[in-house]
Amino acid sequence: MPRSPFLIVAIDGGAASGKSSSSRTLSERFHFLHADTGSYYRALTAELLRRGVTPTDLAGVKAALAAVTFTTRVTGRSAEIELSGHTIPDAEIRSAVVTAHVASFAAIPEVRTALLDYQRSQADTARQHGFRGLVMEGRDIGSKIFPDADFRFFLFADPVERARRREQQGLHDQVARRDTLDSQRLQESLQGAVLVDGTHLTLAEVVDKLAAPIAEKFAGP
Repeated sequence: MPRSPFLIVAIDGGAASGKSSSSRTLSERFHFLHADTGSYYRALTAELLRRGVTPTDLAGVKAALAAVTFTTRVTGRSAEIELSGHTIPDAEIRSAVVTAHVASFAAIPEVRTALLDYQRSQADTARQHGFRGLVMEGRDIGSKIFPDADFRFFLFADPVERARRREQQGLHDQVARRDTLDSQRLQESLQGAVLVDGTHLTLAEVVDKLAAPIAEKFAGP
């Protein structure tokens, strides 16, 4: 029998568009390693804040980044980031103070560069741990991290619906502000991606749309 291909699935989209729930469900369905890059940026934000660095202190940001090492802990199907040998508790990375600063830190080119190779390395991590593929969610995944991914999806939904979901998650950042920060990268992220509007779809319906071509790829000719 031909060997099953190793697949990389990139899922981009706005805040509360369904990236996380869809990605985690796909990882379960196909035995993929799941990488939530939003949590990587949140963890790094928490680490920088712990070190007393603010987004406006570029020299401090650069110095802190040079001192941090990036490794991965695989827990179940999740690739968790370790910063200088430790993971940061989920309660901390989802805290109000991190939520207030993460977008500003993520907009710094040096921060994005520091995470670029690390995010790409998760494909090797997935292979080493025997996964059938990698599903990575977050901003710029299909355009910059894995532009040659086997599948590139961009999820979107009505801003009012996304704001409601964000509130349900206990995250009170403004979707409109996040969209404004995202607007500069939007065209590049959309190019070549399959667009999925989840405004009026259930999670199961969104996942089925994403899963269908993946299942066909595994089935082969």
